[in-house]
Amino acid sequence: MRLPNWFGQHLAAFRAVLVFTVLLGIAYPLLLVGIGLLPGLHHRATGSLVTSGGREVASNLIGQSFVDADGNGIPRYFQSRPSAAGDGYDPTASGASNLGPESVEDVLPTTGTEGTESLLTQVCKRSLAVGALNGVDGGRPFCTSDGVGAVLRVFRRNGLTGPATRVVSVNQAQPATPFIATFEGVPVESAVPGENYNGGVLTTIRGDAPGDPAVPADAVTASGSGLDPHITPAYAQLQLPRVARVRGATEAAVQRLVDDNTSGRSVGFMGEKRVNVVGLNLDLDEQFPVR
Repeated sequence: MRLPNWFGQHLAAFRAVLVFTVLLGIAYPLLLVGIGLLPGLHHRATGSLVTSGGREVASNLIGQSFVDADGNGIPRYFQSRPSAAGDGYDPTASGASNLGPESVEDVLPTTGTEGTESLLTQVCKRSLAVGALNGVDGGRPFCTSDGVGAVLRVFRRNGLTGPATRVVSVNQAQPATPFIATFEGVPVESAVPGENYNGGVLTTIRGDAPGDPAVPADAVTASGSGLDPHITPAYAQLQLPRVARVRGATEAAVQRLVDDNTSGRSVGFMGEKRVNVVGLNLDLDEQFPVR
């Protein structure tokens, strides 16, 4: 007996589902598991876990924060870059912030609200903290000396054009002293939390900080995943004298550990050299423990 056309079509679709379920849902995953068990790959397939003192303490693939209870960097450790994954390096909340280069104006805290820092202010604040920890100038362009974005709202006579009539430093709440006294001959005011300044033209001020700040960019910005365990060699070199001094080691000895934990470019040409902070700090604790 000839089957109806619609029945034959459904039967063919059902067979296709079965075939692809076996191939892609069973055979392919088992093949990858088998490949992961091959010598030389097993360690990577199980998370590249690192043991210390007989227990698993880290993964070479996921960064960690080396800070105290108040969030301040612990001087004896190399510091990782910032992380936007959860409370920091949370594998269950991997991701970046949704802030981009145009995020320069803060929402100042008011009674009952905490406010929101712009990406620029976050960078400025982090740069000052990194500079203070390592004994260098943490200033950078478009940042004020007190660690917020150097941003003005400039109100002009004709809206977007004409002479300035009022200028507000929108990231500095009263009674703070504005980072510049005047702009185009108009006195600069500090901001009143909760007041709307959207009528003014948003204007960033570069300031007199050097174009090549002492604090590298990766020290103040998070990676896309929030889990990257690496920093640049430049950031490692900035921290090396501090770590060596606190641990009572020579800079040359610490430099050897930095070199041991430095990887070259992927496939020889992709990306830049990078230093694994987790592995480096574990090596430091083993060879130069703080008594």
